[in-house]
Amino acid sequence: MATLTAAATGAPDVRAARRLVVKIGSALLVDRQKGLKQGWLSALAMDVAEAKVRGCQVVLVSSGSIALGRIILGLPAGALTLEQGQAAAAVGQIRLARAYEEVLAPHGITTGQILVTLEDTEDRRRYLNSRATMETLLGLGVVPIVNENDTVATDEIRYGDNDRLAAQIAVTAGADQLVLLSDVDGFYTANPKEDPTATRFDVVETITPEIEAMAGDPISGLSKGGMKTKLMAAKTAVAGGCAMAIMEGSVLRPLKALAEGASRTWFVPKGDPQQARKLWINAMKEKGRIRVDPGAVTALQSGKSLLPAGVTGVEGRFGRGEPVAILGPGGEVLGKGLIRYTSDEARAIAGHRSGDIAGILGYAGRAALIHRDDMSV
Repeated sequence: MATLTAAATGAPDVRAARRLVVKIGSALLVDRQKGLKQGWLSALAMDVAEAKVRGCQVVLVSSGSIALGRIILGLPAGALTLEQGQAAAAVGQIRLARAYEEVLAPHGITTGQILVTLEDTEDRRRYLNSRATMETLLGLGVVPIVNENDTVATDEIRYGDNDRLAAQIAVTAGADQLVLLSDVDGFYTANPKEDPTATRFDVVETITPEIEAMAGDPISGLSKGGMKTKLMAAKTAVAGGCAMAIMEGSVLRPLKALAEGASRTWFVPKGDPQQARKLWINAMKEKGRIRVDPGAVTALQSGKSLLPAGVTGVEGRFGRGEPVAILGPGGEVLGKGLIRYTSDEARAIAGHRSGDIAGILGYAGRAALIHRDDMSV
């Protein structure tokens, strides 16, 4: 099967990314005998700094806390018990966060740590909180370092691999590109270490059942995510309007290498993150309705968020993060959005200024009832 050429399909250019998520696999970051690969991490920091200079916002989804922690604790090779894995993560997370801080600080870059579980992105209230935190950090110029919260996560609330976590973070953050730095240089028709006739795809425009059937098993002894999980990540990413690349990341300055034509596979979306998000919100079943005044209609049509002051009525019962329809003064449907308050809270603050929210609810809530990023009008 012939590879598709980048030129023929207009593959993305990582240098054009506005918001970039980079996933770093354990095998790239941790040597099982020597520990953290300091030289590689320092080189990656140069890539991140260069992206920041271009005006790109960067999020790093990093594996390695358990692999690093088990070395520090002197745990034996082989499978760890749940308790051992969580203990290793507790030790490794601190060292990992410090390592990123140390390599990025000389470039004038501030880092922040975000630890998540599967529940945080499946629950709409937690999802909105995660999205708002990410937006604030990125707006302040911070590079978030994201990892699964392995110290508390058990099987029923965990991703289990950082490929899918990275894809979900990319969608949550509204990223336009995701790069999986891995131990393979792309997606092949079969496992290239087992089948010498396997052919790499340069670009995958549609993930067909035939493409899915080509996914194999993990190759590295350190990383959990095999090609099947990377393909699942690609499906999540492109559905959210985010292009995703798989590349071999052990080379120094991997993002520079990607920009200069290194072997890789790009999975390309049909639209951009904003379009995909609007389609996603539009497809949700409304849980309630919010009626707004003429002033709010004008504000919404100019791309602004919906503030409590413009609300004249609240219908139905809903929780934070659930979809509600937005109605104009005459009952016409203007759009749909994910609301940041419960129905009872929305009724209480309807018609009031955002500055009055704390006095009414007893706590300082968010200024917008529905943020413009969580709305399709």
